[in-house]
Amino acid sequence: MEIKVADALVQCLERENVEVIFGYPGGAILPVYDSLYHSKIKHVLVRHEQGAVHAADGYARVTGKVGVCVATSGPGATNLVTGIANAYMDSIPIVIFTGQVSTSQIGTDSFQEVDITGITMPITKHNYLLKDPMKLPAVIKNAFHIASTGRPGPVLIDVPRDVANMTIPFKYPANVRLRGYRPTYKGHPSKIKEIAALIGKAKRPVIYAGGGIISSNASEELLQFAEAISAPVTNTFMGLAGFPGEHPLSLGMLGLHGTRSANMAISECDLLIGLGARFDDRVVGNINKFAQQATVIHVDIDPAEIGKVVATNVPLVGDVKLVLKSLLPLIEKIDRSQWMERIEELKQQYPLTYCRGEALKPQFVVEQLWNCTRGEAIIVTDVGQHQMWVAQYYRFKYPRTLVSSGGLGCMGFGLPAALGASIAAPGKPVILVTGDGSIQMTMQELGTMMEQGLAVKIIILNNYALGMVRQLQEFYCEGRYMSVNFKFHPDFELLAKAYGIQGYTFRTEEDVIKHLPEALAKPGPAIINCIVPVDENVSPMVMAGQGIHEAIDCG
Repeated sequence: MEIKVADALVQCLERENVEVIFGYPGGAILPVYDSLYHSKIKHVLVRHEQGAVHAADGYARVTGKVGVCVATSGPGATNLVTGIANAYMDSIPIVIFTGQVSTSQIGTDSFQEVDITGITMPITKHNYLLKDPMKLPAVIKNAFHIASTGRPGPVLIDVPRDVANMTIPFKYPANVRLRGYRPTYKGHPSKIKEIAALIGKAKRPVIYAGGGIISSNASEELLQFAEAISAPVTNTFMGLAGFPGEHPLSLGMLGLHGTRSANMAISECDLLIGLGARFDDRVVGNINKFAQQATVIHVDIDPAEIGKVVATNVPLVGDVKLVLKSLLPLIEKIDRSQWMERIEELKQQYPLTYCRGEALKPQFVVEQLWNCTRGEAIIVTDVGQHQMWVAQYYRFKYPRTLVSSGGLGCMGFGLPAALGASIAAPGKPVILVTGDGSIQMTMQELGTMMEQGLAVKIIILNNYALGMVRQLQEFYCEGRYMSVNFKFHPDFELLAKAYGIQGYTFRTEEDVIKHLPEALAKPGPAIINCIVPVDENVSPMVMAGQGIHEAIDCG
């Protein structure tokens, strides 16, 4: 029996246990939508295609499953590009379906035609233009496998309209057949022994943990490892929720806006153990001043990342969870009380601080959010100063409770990602911390939120400016503020009312103390507009060209 390719596509998704798709229909993708009409897969209609890919991204980060989104050809497909790049840079597994004009029209500049596979080639792990209908089942099987294995990432499948309407005998393959794609999971035994020996000799080890800890579900192994070798743990922004922030061994985030204690520990350590991290520029600062006293171990599943930025003494390709499991039995208990005393001294010497006064400070809002939730919520952020304040002042307890745009730094990510997170974890509190600039980039997704009945709480740290750009102009442009101050804003409390959402405006610490717990506890969504000073900076900050140990106070 033969069935339409569009029907086969939906059946493939059902075989992959896809429960929800985020999308926006259009002419070229119409056959797929017609087939979805008869499926039990939930479709979430967003208000913009960028919202679809960010929502699929948020869903994937919270569940660990592959997120799925769909859009039509032309502008529908190009509206996905930012979100695809975001998922690619943060190693998030999503599969994207785009409609395409009929095969006879490809290359003729027909209505709503773009070469989306060509456009997205640098920002997808792999992509397909499906011209042969018989290949559809294998392509989808392979796409989900590629997206979710090795270093995760986005895979795009472009489906011409005429191909979607063709018929094929349907059989979903049981196995994946991909020549040349064999990710390395188990670390080489001799390298693991070498690492264990180096750990045994080290007097001042530091663990540098990245997003790979989250991707490989290695948080428990990381905790056991850190306690076994008595080494402090500092996280990249992407790795923050991979190690409990209140643990005595936690140093918090390192790098450009990291804690000074973390940055100083990196600079004083004699062994740096990089786990599932890529030594990006916001972590390293001036490469010639980074971890100069340390032997560097780098464990990553992507061999292309090892030694790419920082010279590595002991490289190890493998899945960080399996590597840590192999390492743990080889670890001997060593007394590192002197190093632990030094770490505690650094924490006491370089605490995170800010000046409180009459104005409501954004750091205070984040601290009160922590007091209200104690880590028992999924925290989503947009990009900017508010993102860094969350990283500094919210102490994450569990993996997959931080959803944010790391590598791409994508403003507008927060709201749609929060919707995806909320759908991924029904019944779990989801709180978006955003800025007045970021929220206005995708605030049309408030309509999606209400249509889906999602109870996302939205905290806007509103300084009437593009705060992070303003801060950079203060330090790098001698205070010449160009196009960073907003002269007009919507009344966010009234905007909430327009969507049928509970709205609040906080101007003082008393407002926050008195009403934030109530706003978070009330059923349903809320928009909480916090008016904060325009000149409040994220501190500390590593200036361009400086080592991370040379951070300045810019409060």
